[in-house]
Amino acid sequence: MYNEKHDGNIRQTEPPGRSAPTRGRLFPAVVSSGFLFTMNKDTHQLRAAVIGYDGRTSAIIDSLQRSKRIVGNVERLSRGKISENPAAGEDEVRCSIRRLDKLGRRPDFVVNGPEETLALGRGIVDLLTHEFGIPCIGPTKRLAQIEASKAFTRRLLANHGIPGNPEFRIFSSEDSGQIESYIRQLGGFVVKPDGLTGGKGVKVSGEHLNSVLDAVLYCRELFNLGHPCVLVEEKLDGEEFSLQSFCDGINVKDMPVVQDHKRAHAGDKGPNTGGMGSYSCENHSLPFLTRHDLEEASNINQRVVEALREELPTEPYKGVLYGGFMATRNGVRLIEYNARFGDPEALNVLSLLTTDFTDVCEAIIQGTLDKLSITFEKLATVCKYVVPQGYPEHCSDNINKHIDWSKVHRSSRLRVFEAAVENDGCDIGRLSASRALAFVGIGRDLSEAEAIAEAAARAVRGPVEHREDIGTPELIAKRVGHIRTLRSTHPGVADMRGEDTNDTVLKLVS
Repeated sequence: MYNEKHDGNIRQTEPPGRSAPTRGRLFPAVVSSGFLFTMNKDTHQLRAAVIGYDGRTSAIIDSLQRSKRIVGNVERLSRGKISENPAAGEDEVRCSIRRLDKLGRRPDFVVNGPEETLALGRGIVDLLTHEFGIPCIGPTKRLAQIEASKAFTRRLLANHGIPGNPEFRIFSSEDSGQIESYIRQLGGFVVKPDGLTGGKGVKVSGEHLNSVLDAVLYCRELFNLGHPCVLVEEKLDGEEFSLQSFCDGINVKDMPVVQDHKRAHAGDKGPNTGGMGSYSCENHSLPFLTRHDLEEASNINQRVVEALREELPTEPYKGVLYGGFMATRNGVRLIEYNARFGDPEALNVLSLLTTDFTDVCEAIIQGTLDKLSITFEKLATVCKYVVPQGYPEHCSDNINKHIDWSKVHRSSRLRVFEAAVENDGCDIGRLSASRALAFVGIGRDLSEAEAIAEAAARAVRGPVEHREDIGTPELIAKRVGHIRTLRSTHPGVADMRGEDTNDTVLKLVS
């Protein structure tokens, strides 16, 4: 809110009656042993490893394995599930590297998949760098606070005058008595715990919290669980989208924008999940976004990387900065940041990446993204996750039951990524309590891509389900109509019916 333009730059101003934040460093000054490193080998051929075990990591492995520069198989150092015992998870990584060392297959670089390995324990990037001298695609533990601490992110934007914050306040247990009055002041509100919660800690008024009392009690519950603070924010109305950017600490290269679908069931019904699927368009925009929306989100990502460099000049942010944004009647607002690829969003963008992914990783590590042209195919993608029946809350009866995807018709326009499924061979495997398989259809437009993904998802046999509506004209028209209604009554925001309209809108909603 409250943005003004001065000399071509966006400057955030404070709303009436609200004092400007005090500018101060978010990190204490430290002397770093150095994070500017290069690949160990002066050769074109490299060995790669990953951390993680999900659809996102499968897409990363696939992109690396297709590289002409990778020698042998891409190794998996760990499944990355370390939240209950970070020390044990880190020991698993150490053992994997020592084993590969003995076999002569020590990785030259590592790509991290999940968030918890970045933020918990010692921090996997710090561990690999300091103990083994192996560079990793991902930020250091302190920089990973951009995801691990929502309070840190809000303060970063406010302290550096970066637009995108909604109205918000951060409360500790000591000032929790002020929460009720602030919630009443906001009207619609969102309550967020500070810390990693696997995407399941955010509660929204009218959906999860039905009264001010519900919100106050939930805040009290979060404090009792050990969260240092909670955030109370205004409830935004708009359409969410994801912009992921490659970062080398200075340079930022954006990927195509993607829209995820968090709700478990068709029509955006049911509980929130890790993401049931996503889509991207052939023009690398989305049907409800304007060029100005994309420029706003890109500008925020760029300025956040600059702010992190100012805060921690000795620890450049090397990896993926994934912004979860919302297009609102007042422009683009930041919902949250993630310090790694999105899942499922990574599956869309990596399926389109035409630049050798190893070249991208090398440029990130060496700080030379500005010298590398990164390109993506001008095609549409639709990703659909197949999950156990009853996912996410009532699927325990289907754990370890068999599914069969051997009848899926394979083609160059279909990517199949295994997630939380134990493959017993011949495309037959056993379910867990999480997302099992992801199918990414690639087409000249959304209609073609959606048909490919849907046919694949329907071919899976076993106690599974998926969202049939992801990428369909009906659901996308609903998104476009929502934004048109919001913005038609708010002058000054780009009208989607004008010259800023993208072609996909016209094909889907005309």
